[in-house]
Amino acid sequence: MKTLVKLEIARTLRNKKFVFFSVLYPVLLYVLIAGGASEDELVKGTKLTLPLLMMVSMASFGAITAVLVGNSEKIAKEREKGWVRQLRLTALPGRGYVAAKVASASVVSLPSILAVFAVAAAVKHVRLDAWQWAALTGSIWAGSIVFAALGVAIGYLATGDAVRPITFIIYFALAILGGLWMPTTTFPQWLQDIAAWTPTHAYAALGQAIEVGDAPHLKDVSLLFAYLVLFAGGAAWLYRKDTRKA
Repeated sequence: MKTLVKLEIARTLRNKKFVFFSVLYPVLLYVLIAGGASEDELVKGTKLTLPLLMMVSMASFGAITAVLVGNSEKIAKEREKGWVRQLRLTALPGRGYVAAKVASASVVSLPSILAVFAVAAAVKHVRLDAWQWAALTGSIWAGSIVFAALGVAIGYLATGDAVRPITFIIYFALAILGGLWMPTTTFPQWLQDIAAWTPTHAYAALGQAIEVGDAPHLKDVSLLFAYLVLFAGGAAWLYRKDTRKA
């Protein structure tokens, strides 16, 4: 499985388009949204300035791009080309293939997180304690596994032609509803109530709690864990279903 993980990482890093969208795109969005914002004024309904709020949001957005979009498209295309079927003929167990996809996606999500942090510190003078930087990196990186599992599930659900539109509809809907592009405090109350139960909202909330010096809230951690069980369970069921078809 280690060999497959290394292969997946190498293939991903050679994809310049993927690197742009997962690393540079979130950085550009951060500069566009927070570049001209006040470094002192708090966003209404929060304890954070817009540069701090969007730093976590864009780091999370970049990580989701790496693990969700990358996984779903690659798996759907590999199924279509027969690569997954060939792997089933080797000694690699099915769970090994899925684990390799999740692990490799999680590894390549790290540069997108660090790039946003670096730009926030350089351009908007974001300053945090060392433990906060470490905790932010760890929580956003670990939380991306939830969306990696979702990417695997979509990859087994959709065909090669349909996977991109399906993925991007889910991707943008989760980003918008979760408040990754704009604070959810700007939403109507009914939409805020819905957004509070999305995985992206809970994901961003982990980092936002750390930025104000608190531990991540139990509700957000529990919600993310529930989504991980749901997405991973769905991926496992779809994998078994795909195996029976083969």
